Amino acid sequence: MPYSDDVRARLDADAARIIGQYPQSRSALLPLLHLVQSEEGYVSADGIEYCAGQLGLTEADVTGVVSFYTMYKRRPVGEYHVGVCTNTLCGVLGGNQILAELHEHLGVGDDETTPDGRVSLEHLECNAACTYAPVMMVNWEFFDNMTPASARQLTDDLRAGNPVRPTRGPDRLVTWREAARVLAGFNDDLALQGPAAGPADLVGLKVAKEHGWTAPEPGPPAKTDTARNDTAGHGTADNAKEPR
Repeated sequence: MPYSDDVRARLDADAARIIGQYPQSRSALLPLLHLVQSEEGYVSADGIEYCAGQLGLTEADVTGVVSFYTMYKRRPVGEYHVGVCTNTLCGVLGGNQILAELHEHLGVGDDETTPDGRVSLEHLECNAACTYAPVMMVNWEFFDNMTPASARQLTDDLRAGNPVRPTRGPDRLVTWREAARVLAGFNDDLALQGPAAGPADLVGLKVAKEHGWTAPEPGPPAKTDTARNDTAGHGTADNAKEPR
């Protein structure tokens, strides 16, 4: 169903703000896709048409981008989108077991949503948080050092509407649509809440302080051999005339 006049008016105002941040309008496509995803919970055909119209692109251009990036969903997901990493370290430390048990516990497969619409499940690759493996994400917030039991409890709390707080991140977990709006570039004032780093991230700093280690001061810019750089690979004025 096409966007209503009220929805389009709201989107137009936000889209103008996003597009105005880029010298070339097509560069705004990624945040604009997050914007329409925040409206419907996924990127619909109407969302693709809207983005194409705003940026002067074809719908095929926009569809190519949507289908390339897995953060854009082509069908509705849960209010809380749960991702389980099974890449090397997470997999070895239990990620595969967590994913398998959540499949059974929730009764859904990959990229499927529970009947109540609260939770969807995704099989993720690396979450770039190997220090805290096994790692899960909910609406792109980290849940570290998970076990099958804690993963089941997390999804139960999400479905029951119980308060859930990420391991590292804001004091509350935002919904899928709220997260999409943040990714579109609209600040929710939660970025500075909670710890951005955990104990494992700070081990190197702790050791450095214990030993009195500091980073070296920056030295003067490196000198270059201008004459050599000018002639390297091109020959000198004299030998350039010699037959090859």
